[in-house]
Amino acid sequence: MPTSPLGGKSALVTGGARRIGRQIALALACAGADVAITYRTSKSQAEQTIADIGALGSRALAVECDVRSEASVRQAIVAAVAAFGRLDMLVNNAAVFETAPLEGLSLEQWDTVFETNTRGPFLMARAALPHLRPVQGRIINIGSMGGMHPWPTHAHYSSSKAALHMLTQAMAKAFAPEVSVNCVAPGWIELADRNEDESTSAARFAARTPKGRNGTAEDVAQAVLFFAAGPEFITGQILSVDGGLGLT
Repeated sequence: MPTSPLGGKSALVTGGARRIGRQIALALACAGADVAITYRTSKSQAEQTIADIGALGSRALAVECDVRSEASVRQAIVAAVAAFGRLDMLVNNAAVFETAPLEGLSLEQWDTVFETNTRGPFLMARAALPHLRPVQGRIINIGSMGGMHPWPTHAHYSSSKAALHMLTQAMAKAFAPEVSVNCVAPGWIELADRNEDESTSAARFAARTPKGRNGTAEDVAQAVLFFAAGPEFITGQILSVDGGLGLT
């Protein structure tokens, strides 16, 4: 792959201020893309991320955006296009994750997860489509192993990601032939700011994983980069990034 396979292109990464989204944004910048990120509450982290993108030689923009809001989404897309003159890639990363027993789920909890994890990518893709079509653009959704395997203590999250996987495939057909749409579905990913209960679960998942470890944000970012810079003929795919955990 060329050292700057995304040179001259621009990307928008939702929820790109921290964690996996930040790593995705940095990977795209390392590949030569100009990168806009959205954030909702992580302003200081967003500022640090765009500074780090700039240090890599790419143009960067941070936009406050609530992906649940049509107006906010439209404003974010307009801002990214105004800053870079084009939009080649949309990475729908912003998501809500929550542990809760199914029998105790409130309607508010259910709606909160679906509004961000499923409606958000729909709104972003719909707003970005007029800009992506003329440049043979790409949409990359961030799904989850939870969308392929039922997690009883994360039923709302798993259901929202399963819906996103189906939405990916529906978009791939609806937006063809101009736009390729794919999905990266991570398994358990090591993150520095996980809580104590999650850290305990990490060791259990690593022991079950055929590759002998949990994933990293960089693993996910490299999978996104594959879809961003790889053949445009690949579309409608759900790529597991789980070290084989889903096989067990």
